[in-house]
Amino acid sequence: MDSLTHIVFGACLGDAIAGKKLGKKAMLWGAIASSIPDTDVITNFWMSRPDALLAHRGFTHSILFALLGAFLFSFLCIKFLKAEKMTFRDWLFVWGSGLFFHIFIDACTAYGTGWFEPFSHSRISFNLLFVADPFYTLSLLIATVALLILKKNSRWRSWWSFFGIGLSSLYVLYACYNKLVAEKVTAKNFQEADFHPIRYFTTPTPLNVFLWYIVAQDSDGFNLGYYSVLDSTSEISFTHLPGNDSILGALRNDKQVQKLVRFSQNYYRMTSDSGNLIFSDLRFGQVEGWANPQAAFVFNYALRESADNDLVIQRGRFEASRRKALGSLIRRICGH
Repeated sequence: MDSLTHIVFGACLGDAIAGKKLGKKAMLWGAIASSIPDTDVITNFWMSRPDALLAHRGFTHSILFALLGAFLFSFLCIKFLKAEKMTFRDWLFVWGSGLFFHIFIDACTAYGTGWFEPFSHSRISFNLLFVADPFYTLSLLIATVALLILKKNSRWRSWWSFFGIGLSSLYVLYACYNKLVAEKVTAKNFQEADFHPIRYFTTPTPLNVFLWYIVAQDSDGFNLGYYSVLDSTSEISFTHLPGNDSILGALRNDKQVQKLVRFSQNYYRMTSDSGNLIFSDLRFGQVEGWANPQAAFVFNYALRESADNDLVIQRGRFEASRRKALGSLIRRICGH
């Protein structure tokens, strides 16, 4: 999830756990605990782009790191913050809940989270939430603002903490329900078309859990479709795009390309733009693909050495968040 979401959830969680002992400082410690795993972004300064893509949500998002970090940071707090009326168990609860929440909610997105690093490079992706979802974050943000305004001994503090955490948790359950609906409708469409994909996934489109993006792999490419839980019909229109894996040629043995393939979990498509090879990771969706089935993908990595692949994911997301794209997204969510 985005940094703001981690911060406000951590602030609410910290206050709920340790607010009575730490006062408003509990919000700060909770926000820090919930943000620590994302310190792996510093790898962008010295790693190649494919290495950095794999390093992000790697070891710092593992169960092992969360366990070790919870004990280490709790020990440091006991040692250097002796003036606080907190036991080791109290600190362990603050740090452990923040770290484990972070790696859980990140696994709800499409990026993939390395829960089992360094023992396994497999990534966990539940495909339940988009990386930034205002519906999920809003209650947490409102609760955090209320907690900042309220006095530290106010009897309303607990209510606001649980309001933020509870409402956002209910939203995740609602996302689960919508995903089950999308999966059921998708399976029905496959059955009616007598189509048997090698594998497929459904994941939310930007900023919501109403419109779902579907990618189904067959023997020579991928079938892309969109389904909104507000659609008046259960029929999904799929567009087939060839994978074009063969145009990689000798680059298939290139270590950086192999890392991109591993990062994409083999959901990738190759295209050529004026002789330049473009590696597209299909998991991150298309730029306004719900309106144009042939739209460009959000994640496009140019394989030529001189290419600027910085912000390779962010650039596509910025384009997808423009007013025109958002307008068409809202219309498509509503079934138009």
